[in-house]
Amino acid sequence: MNIEIVKRAVDAFGFDAGENTSIQLLGNGLINHTFKITDSHHQKSIVLQAINTNVFTRPEDILHNYKLVFDCLGKQANAVLIPAPLIAKTGKLYWIDEQDNFWRASEFINNSYSPIIAADEQSAYTVANSFARFTQALSSLDITKVKEIISRFHDLDFRYRQFEESIKNSSIDLLLKSTHLIAELRQRKKLVDFYNLIKHSPDYPDRVMHHDCKISNILFDKTNGEVICPVDLDTVMPGKYFSDLGDMIRSMACTVDENSTSWEEIDIRNSFYESILEGYLSGIGNIFSAEEKRNIHYSGLILIFMQSLRFAADFLNGDVYYKINYPEQNLNRALNQLILLEKLEDFLKKQYKFDPY
Repeated sequence: MNIEIVKRAVDAFGFDAGENTSIQLLGNGLINHTFKITDSHHQKSIVLQAINTNVFTRPEDILHNYKLVFDCLGKQANAVLIPAPLIAKTGKLYWIDEQDNFWRASEFINNSYSPIIAADEQSAYTVANSFARFTQALSSLDITKVKEIISRFHDLDFRYRQFEESIKNSSIDLLLKSTHLIAELRQRKKLVDFYNLIKHSPDYPDRVMHHDCKISNILFDKTNGEVICPVDLDTVMPGKYFSDLGDMIRSMACTVDENSTSWEEIDIRNSFYESILEGYLSGIGNIFSAEEKRNIHYSGLILIFMQSLRFAADFLNGDVYYKINYPEQNLNRALNQLILLEKLEDFLKKQYKFDPY
């Protein structure tokens, strides 16, 4: 990103971009360009971000949702408060430069940090509890006013149909390499059937979900280690009960990440699973229906299955979506998630007598 363009964006939000101002990259995000802008003279900082409009084709909707969430939380006593959005000189919550980069800004929360991984069960509990309390606090928000940021993002039926379409259009070579994977994924179509049963059921209403639940998207206070708030709210939109919880089970209860090919090391950390579940149910309060609670264990199964489908489909389509470092990486990612799914199935049968099939 050209530094002169960044400076113009700084000025567009009424922040001094003079000699006392420093500009530094913030975080390690792969989608948006994010900067911390600091005026050392006034000892004030903001977060400035250029939203990737190739990924988020309607960036105005992101800011629309952010303002809804910010206003809703601000009306509640003791509710978590997210960073305040800044208004540009144009009077809008965004500014578009001459190269059509879409900029937005918010306050920077001092004395904060975001861990990369959940080091122990207590951390997993805290993260799950924080994201649950976020959804619980937004239960009064009119869901019809919240925009869908990524169409059919966690629509399992849609993802399964994409997978089947990729099989029809793939080459013989790629299909032969994927024979076992395809057969195993097809055997789990009952998860799609369950999703279709709940998709329009009043017992499973749409809720305001974060949709990117990982510990690095939680700000903690450096002084006391307590949670400040969730961040990276670009994918906040309507979703089903399983989305955030399932994503945390997929990403925090696993022993290795989705890129690992150490097949024998892939497993579910039982104590982490239980801590995530306990933390989430404690934070969500009484807004979940009896049916959502009864079928809570579908959460991890659906998200892990969905991710395996997506990796498999991308491999069969010729690796057009996920970045790869070697030719069969998406195939291996899909196998990784399939093994993780099998491990979760075994754990749920033994620990909770839960069999989704």
